[in-house]
Amino acid sequence: MNLRRTRAIFYKEARHILRDPRSLIMALGLPLIDLLLFGYALDLDVDRIPTLIFDGDHSAISQQLIQRFQGSRFFEIEGFVNNYAAIEKGIDRDKILMGVAIPQDYSRHIASGEKAQVQILIDGSDANTASIALGYAEATVRGYSYQLRSQGENLHAGMQPNIPVEAQLRVWYNSSMESKNYIVPGLIAVILMVIAALLTSLTIAREREMGTLEQLLSTPVRPAEIVLGKMLAFFVVGVLDTLISIVLGVFVFHVPFRGSFLLLALTGCIFLSSAFFLGILISTVARSQLQAYQLGILSSFLPSMLLSGFIYAIENMPPAVQAITYLVPARYFADIIKGILLKGVGVQVLWANILFLVAFSTLVFLLATRRLRQKLA
Repeated sequence: MNLRRTRAIFYKEARHILRDPRSLIMALGLPLIDLLLFGYALDLDVDRIPTLIFDGDHSAISQQLIQRFQGSRFFEIEGFVNNYAAIEKGIDRDKILMGVAIPQDYSRHIASGEKAQVQILIDGSDANTASIALGYAEATVRGYSYQLRSQGENLHAGMQPNIPVEAQLRVWYNSSMESKNYIVPGLIAVILMVIAALLTSLTIAREREMGTLEQLLSTPVRPAEIVLGKMLAFFVVGVLDTLISIVLGVFVFHVPFRGSFLLLALTGCIFLSSAFFLGILISTVARSQLQAYQLGILSSFLPSMLLSGFIYAIENMPPAVQAITYLVPARYFADIIKGILLKGVGVQVLWANILFLVAFSTLVFLLATRRLRQKLA
């Protein structure tokens, strides 16, 4: 490989990029727009759940339970009703997500030491949100029940009950349990994968449509030098996109940065090269820029969005789909960037993901070079 010829291809492709300022502005502005839109719009936090309460007991004990719900940040009490039909009507009209029904004999069962039940009615249209809301409601009722039991034992025995096991929870890496700290790093990986693949997927296809591909292949420049030179020209744009995304994530969305910036820069460069080489490979296969664009979307956006673990947990996917995720580079970079930003881990933890990106980048580079060599032959 001749560095002089590679540099010549780099300058040639860089001029193409600078001659089209609209595409350049779009390439630099898309990460900003996408990250702001998805970062603010996509929120997986389940709090301020709209709730109606039916208090059939109207006792001091039931009022204390209601105060538990009112004092929790997870529930937004929309009002009080006198029957189950009002709760059902509220759920049917999507005005509430949950209803809490306290039976008439609730306080009597509590006073007699019997089992007292509280009914939770939830809209299960969104199974994930419903299960989270149910967990919050059960924890609230369970905590209040434990308080009443402790008070009863203290009243009868004159001493505090002996608790053999006390659970103390400590949340690492995301103590505030905010979903944006999990979403934004994964979103950065998805955005960079899509933009990088789309930018380079049009390069060879554009040369073919303009009729300059045959002229380029007839020169002494080798296919490997063409692929590397074109990739390096867009690589500069990819680095700027990465910096924009990281700055937005840290300073706008306040995602913690606990790891090494040098390691993030190194792994980001490896990931960008794999995405750019993938785009060039697509461009060598496509017969037109339209077809290259369609293939770029199909091979970058959908797999990165659905199979990288960005939104859907890979562990919950069927085994066959989990096997496919091993072929998605965004999956590995999403793990890397989350590990560096949120956990502050290093190479000793992330080495497997880094090796995969290196292997993937090398593989698509060789495949793209081979495709161009076949055209030359």
